[in-house]
Amino acid sequence: MTRSGPGPPSTVLVTGGAGFIGSHACVELLDHGYELIVVDDYSHSTPEVLTRVERIAGRFVGAVYELDVRDRRSLSAVFDRHAVDAVVHFAAHKAVGASMRRPAEYYDTNVGGTTSLLGTMHEHGVHRLVFSSSCALYGEAGPGPLDESTPARPTNPYAASKWLCEQILADICRRCPECTVLSLRYFNPAGAHPSGLLGEDPRGEPDNLMPYVAQVAAGRRKLLRVFGGDWPTRDGTAVRDYLHVMDTVEAHRTALDHLVDGPGMRVFNLGVGRGSSVLDVVAAYRHAAGREVPYEIVARRPGDVAELVADASAVERAWGWRPTRDLADMCRDSWRFQQLNPQGYAGSARRPNGRR
Repeated sequence: MTRSGPGPPSTVLVTGGAGFIGSHACVELLDHGYELIVVDDYSHSTPEVLTRVERIAGRFVGAVYELDVRDRRSLSAVFDRHAVDAVVHFAAHKAVGASMRRPAEYYDTNVGGTTSLLGTMHEHGVHRLVFSSSCALYGEAGPGPLDESTPARPTNPYAASKWLCEQILADICRRCPECTVLSLRYFNPAGAHPSGLLGEDPRGEPDNLMPYVAQVAAGRRKLLRVFGGDWPTRDGTAVRDYLHVMDTVEAHRTALDHLVDGPGMRVFNLGVGRGSSVLDVVAAYRHAAGREVPYEIVARRPGDVAELVADASAVERAWGWRPTRDLADMCRDSWRFQQLNPQGYAGSARRPNGRR
């Protein structure tokens, strides 16, 4: 079944909809009247997340399926059951460190999952996609701000997998005149939903900075390991452009509105255009939590780079969109989630509305 037509999408399939960014996107889309179909294999999440999505939005998620997007047969059955207008594709592995240890797994999941989804979409006549990309593909591009014309120089398998996916998407759009893809290269999403019900809850040791800082501030971990104090930055620690997760998902919702702008592939950076070092984040979090965040400087992590800061002016020119939240907001909302969920989503295993 398909309903992918020329008008704005109203029914959206969200892959990875129970993940950190995907769950916040589901709230944003439900709040703006979209009907959702969510698929997730819960490898980085739990069904409880979607129960919380429904609680915040005050609406049911239309349909939820537990599946791996590489499973073409199961994914095709979802498209058979539902009239899909567009897809927002979050499902992927996303940790730089883990990708260095398990590169084949990252290519299989991120690239294989994307090609599986694209093939299934094509078979069902669905040709509109918002793709979750990453600033990581810029790699060692040098000090920013970096715009979309900056050559990709990925330094780890995670970044390379996102770059490969973009190349595949661009090639498909060249050969399929009805296809429309918006690829959003976001810089470092962080924070949580202001309710404190949704946030970033990694399994095991966090690979991303802010949930690690949150767990140290809460006493779940003794100290933060800072990977490198000798980077060519103002304080020697790595610099990133942190973007509130709520700004990130507002941009995805705006992207859905702009799928009608015309076929082909367009790429946009999402960021605030201002870098914060690891020690800047530690200081901001200390202020938000009112607690110390002990840390130690350790060796650089393989695959990391010194600085990634966005030039996100293109998306503002094209759509009039720009982020409205800052690092203090991210730390405040992250700390609220940590306080309300001291062990994250641990122990939560309910499925939303008992659906499959």
